[in-house]
Amino acid sequence: MERSRSWEGLAFRPLEDPGQEARELFTFVGAWAPPSGDVAAGWGAWHEDALVGALLLERAGRTVLLHGPAVASPPGVDSESTVDAAAGLVSLALAWAEGEKIETVFTRPQSLDRVWVRFGFIPVPEVELPRELKRRPGIGLFGWRGGSALWSAVGRGRDRRASPALR
Repeated sequence: MERSRSWEGLAFRPLEDPGQEARELFTFVGAWAPPSGDVAAGWGAWHEDALVGALLLERAGRTVLLHGPAVASPPGVDSESTVDAAAGLVSLALAWAEGEKIETVFTRPQSLDRVWVRFGFIPVPEVELPRELKRRPGIGLFGWRGGSALWSAVGRGRDRRASPALR
């Protein structure tokens, strides 16, 4: 039995045409990707000349929804290195979000809780997603607001007192 090894020499950078460049990788790993026209930005991880990881995002005003990261590691690479590659992509997306003054970043957990918690994402209710980002596949929702675990929906969205359930 061969020992697993770490994954050295990955290069991370923005995707030039994220909706197209990442599509094959997302399909290969069995992950849903938004239609190309809905992708606002994306980042990739390359091993030599091969795209081995990607993260896409859709934007609705000052809110974004991350898709991925999708990572396909070569045989024999340890799982920790694969998780680190995913975390590298998330790090780039969050740096971009801060530069763009994004208020909230959402994502589907996809069994990457270790990555999301590392960056300060917390579980949030589906109702927090803006209408433009609803009806995307996946179960569960994590949210990030500058890495703070403080979360409040007060003053956001429609007036909940107008809800028929409260009458």
